[in-house]
Amino acid sequence: MAADDRAATAAHIRDLLATESDAVRENAGLLNQNRRAATEIHEDHEALRTRAREIKEDAIERLPELIETVRESVEDNGGTVYVADDAADANRYVAAVCESRDADSVVKSKSMTTEEIDVNDHLERNGVDVHETDLGEWVLQVADDTPSHIVGPAMHLTREEIAELFTERFDPDEPFETAEELTAFARDQLGERIREADVGMTGANFVVAESGSIALVTNEGNARKCAVTPDTHVAVAGIEKLIPSVADLQPFVELIGRAATGQAISQYVSLLTPPTDSPTLNFDDETPLAPDSADDREFHLVLLDNGRREMRDDPDLRETLYCIRCGACSNACANFQAVGGHGFGGETYSGGIATGWEAGVHGQDSAAEFTDLCTGCSRCVEACPVKIDIPWINTVVRDRVNRAGAEDREFDFLVDGLTPDAEPEGAPLGKRAFGNAGTLLRLGSATAPLSNRLAELGPIRQALDRWVGIDRRRELPSFSRETLVDWHDARESDVTDPRERVVLYPDPYTNYARVERGKAAVRLLEALGVAVDLAAPTESGRAPLSQGMVETARANARETYESLTVPIDEGRRIVVIEPSDLALFRGDAAHLLPEASAERLADATFGLLEYVHGLLENGADADALADGAGEGVHYHPHCQARTVGVAGHAEEVLDRAGFDVATTSVECCGMAGSFGYKSEYYELSVDVGEQLVAELDADRRLVAEGVSCTEQLAALAGRETVHPARLLAPKAGGDGPH
Repeated sequence: MAADDRAATAAHIRDLLATESDAVRENAGLLNQNRRAATEIHEDHEALRTRAREIKEDAIERLPELIETVRESVEDNGGTVYVADDAADANRYVAAVCESRDADSVVKSKSMTTEEIDVNDHLERNGVDVHETDLGEWVLQVADDTPSHIVGPAMHLTREEIAELFTERFDPDEPFETAEELTAFARDQLGERIREADVGMTGANFVVAESGSIALVTNEGNARKCAVTPDTHVAVAGIEKLIPSVADLQPFVELIGRAATGQAISQYVSLLTPPTDSPTLNFDDETPLAPDSADDREFHLVLLDNGRREMRDDPDLRETLYCIRCGACSNACANFQAVGGHGFGGETYSGGIATGWEAGVHGQDSAAEFTDLCTGCSRCVEACPVKIDIPWINTVVRDRVNRAGAEDREFDFLVDGLTPDAEPEGAPLGKRAFGNAGTLLRLGSATAPLSNRLAELGPIRQALDRWVGIDRRRELPSFSRETLVDWHDARESDVTDPRERVVLYPDPYTNYARVERGKAAVRLLEALGVAVDLAAPTESGRAPLSQGMVETARANARETYESLTVPIDEGRRIVVIEPSDLALFRGDAAHLLPEASAERLADATFGLLEYVHGLLENGADADALADGAGEGVHYHPHCQARTVGVAGHAEEVLDRAGFDVATTSVECCGMAGSFGYKSEYYELSVDVGEQLVAELDADRRLVAEGVSCTEQLAALAGRETVHPARLLAPKAGGDGPH
């Protein structure tokens, strides 16, 4: 990204932080809390997720067959199915239906698929009035605004802003103030439009192939009225919404409410097999005005391709089609909570899953505008009701964007020698520098202390900011001339009768910069009777993976695995200090290594505190640890430590060592490896981090396992932040906390 582009991105983010962030953070944060609460009380939640994914996998695999099945079912019911190749094709068909019915007005329920094809604009150009009936969508229509969220389209607006908008637009006798006043007014306005409309248009949460039924899951009831009140009903749905049978609906109906809003089930779950024999209702008291026979009604199911079949054939984008449009990935994302869909989104879709949708239906250029806002923390995977690997989709699209723009890159010669793979990545200069951070750390260590002095010079920082995108406001890491490997090779362990001999993985940051945490890790393990060997100082692949440099990540992962094959063959455990590397070894390696190699690596690796916890559980003496003596500590778990399930071990070990432990409730520090260094995202990183710092206790020592967390907390809180190993290891030689 050129300096001017970075500046424009930073300015856009600053504007969103100033104007929309508070409303988005409050609303998305509440939905996220509700989701967690709803899922924790249901013992069947994980089983439902597994079943839902299996159904989607099967449905997408059988998609051509299901399209033909639903065509036969709908036609047998008296309706019509049209499979549209793209947005223009779908819009032509919908407009033709309106023309055939001599329709002047259309009422719509909320539908991201109709947003995708811009059907409103097309119909209005053809002289048809289109009225949104979902409250949030209607607010945006009145405001001439665009959705900020898949489920809560007006999430970025406050009640006060909506009241001001309605007062200005509709000029009531008294200004609107309360939510009740706004809702009552909207109900009256929209009810009249539904009664008078010629055509009703809905989306479909799910389409049942065997019966031709559509499922509408809402909290307002407007979708049902749009479907049954006008004589003509048009449902527009992506082909991915097809599921085989009514029996397959059950897990989705339960999951979508929990994931989207934290409800056990949504207010309205309507299963219609149109054309329906439904009465027209009096909206005041819900009594029938006049019965309508299905013979008098028309139903059109428009199934949209618009790139979906190509996505189905793309092994890396295919999982996007499993999405049930719940918005949970957005709510779980700290960056989305800060800027909303107007920052973290493309032409139609927003949040983590938006990268796959935008790349698939609008093209890579749309996804390129925001995909770097995904930091790969993986919290969205835990939130997703169908377990989509959203970070990998973002990584793949990022990689493709890098390669597509390779011919436009300048100054690539500066980093050509840093990329180990034979095939050029095409990533821009800044990404290639961040993606090869291990090489830069090694060079910085080899030239320390000169490198540290140079890194403080104003002209150097200005050049790094302009050409590489490293924000000059960030303090750069301090390189250590003595590496962890040097230190380890020069000493002798006093463990004479080890209970076990492990291999400690010296990640580049620990080996070349934060050597003190590596020393503490060795002493901690030795205090518990474990002999420690160091692995070769390789790069796991985490850094290039975060930049979308998949081939470099694959080369790194392969080199690291090969360096560990002997101890793995011997049945030895590999202990990992940095949570992001552990997450790669246990998860992302499945995308980078052959299946058998990835499984062996995952089975052999343990987080440092996870391993220590296991030792204590199996008889190791906790008295060998440094005595916490009741000292208060505030522990911040790393995002990826949470997602791989090891975050709780540090807290338990610190507690057993006698520390008084408080754990942060804010999940993300906002640094996210290289993300917080980048000038275009600096303000966003700080904004996210400040939410965490606000809850810290000034009287407690700050503790974090991840390098990025340590740096962010130290910078924003203005206090030293240490790895838990530095508190737990017996102090020696000045290498303990200071």
